[in-house]
Amino acid sequence: MSDLLYEKEAGVVTITMNRPERRNAISPEMMVRLGEAWVNFQADDDLRVAILTGAGSEAFCVGGDLQLLIPLFTGARQPESEWDQKLMGNLGFTMTSLLKGFELYKPVISAVNGTATAGGCEILQATDIRIASTNARLGLAEAKRGLVPGGGSLVRLPRQIPYCKAMEILLLGDLIDAQEAWRIGLINEVVAPDELMPRAHEIAAKLAANGPFALRKIKEAVLRTSGLPLGEAHDIENQLSGEVMSSADAREGPKAFVEKRTPNWKGR
Repeated sequence: MSDLLYEKEAGVVTITMNRPERRNAISPEMMVRLGEAWVNFQADDDLRVAILTGAGSEAFCVGGDLQLLIPLFTGARQPESEWDQKLMGNLGFTMTSLLKGFELYKPVISAVNGTATAGGCEILQATDIRIASTNARLGLAEAKRGLVPGGGSLVRLPRQIPYCKAMEILLLGDLIDAQEAWRIGLINEVVAPDELMPRAHEIAAKLAANGPFALRKIKEAVLRTSGLPLGEAHDIENQLSGEVMSSADAREGPKAFVEKRTPNWKGR
């Protein structure tokens, strides 16, 4: 069985980190396949939304596998499998898999079914809408081991939640439960474990029904303007708004509303 599952249905792809026996720790195979999955999702015009989750009920993802992945990066283990070779031959997979430095403007939902730590918590921060089950626990324990969460968290986390809470998570390295993650705005909703995937698919269906070109440009504007001076940010907003207003979808949406029918989106 593959370390990553990629399942498409009705404009939505569900990407499942599939190593439940290892709490969905990231193996070389999973890292390569996850990088490839994001590239494929980006390029597939039939796909509008992605859902990222982990197999089983124990963990979303606990980060890099301490036996397979981390020793490979530190040189303590030499490449053995084809996945080791593929990863070490293109270290860009390490960035793309965590959506760091990779321009993905389609919406991504995370369905956090258990523990999300280290790289699992880092990739969570790269997603747009986050649903967690009541048994989820989240955190970045790298400081406890003399390491840093360099997969995006040092930049993303203080921009997404209050500064003092971000520093508490980063510096102390303690885990927080789902309710606390919701309280500080790290996730959108907390649901019962058996409601997690149905709720994620419900939100995905709503997103897939919206104008896909508009969704991409909304996300692009938010990401590209983050941290910019107001004038520069407005210039980007104006540019992207103009692209949407001159699109076929911008003409189709109001027309379909007036005619009381489902829009026939072109994605451009």
